[in-house]
Amino acid sequence: MINIPGGEIALRDDRIKRIWKAEIKPFLLAQYPVTMELYCAITGKAPASIDGNQRPVVNISWNEAICLCNLLSQKSGLNECYSLNHDNEEIICDWESDGYRLPSEAEWQHACKAGTTGYRYGEIDQIAWYQENSEGKIHQVGTKEPNAWGLYDMLGNVWEWCWDLYDEKVYGSYRIFRGGSWAEEKRSCGASCRRRSHPSFSIDDLGLRLARSL
Repeated sequence: MINIPGGEIALRDDRIKRIWKAEIKPFLLAQYPVTMELYCAITGKAPASIDGNQRPVVNISWNEAICLCNLLSQKSGLNECYSLNHDNEEIICDWESDGYRLPSEAEWQHACKAGTTGYRYGEIDQIAWYQENSEGKIHQVGTKEPNAWGLYDMLGNVWEWCWDLYDEKVYGSYRIFRGGSWAEEKRSCGASCRRRSHPSFSIDDLGLRLARSL
């Protein structure tokens, strides 16, 4: 995992024309999205084929991503980050835990930009698999250029779930995912592009990346 320095990031919601700032503490973020190989190692499931082992795992809901993080923490002898509040069925995150978790969207965006100020950290064809160059399919991780902090596939290839609720008053339990994918147009593959869906939602271009608190 890559040690991500702390800092401040400006987030924006173009839907309601809101901009806000977030302070980020140093944390760890995986160099790549979770691959099929890692997913099978965590869950004990047999891979469908060796060919796809180094591609990002997809069709993972937010709920499944949370369970996957806890399972890997258990297997690694770390404290789980996530627990269930039985009073209201709400998932609680212990940000002080040493286990695996999803990044917050502020952490994700901070890590994606890696000190740059533009919409992308590089020229899109060099850093991302997206609609125009993906040939309509997912690709092995790490085959495009990384950002300045050594993170691969932050843009394109697969969307990545984040911890945060999108807008609880309007969308209820909907959670955020970031980064764009192999199926998306160029404009959707940018550091500040935000999408959301129900925590039970899964699709063939949505995966996850692991984080840990320091």
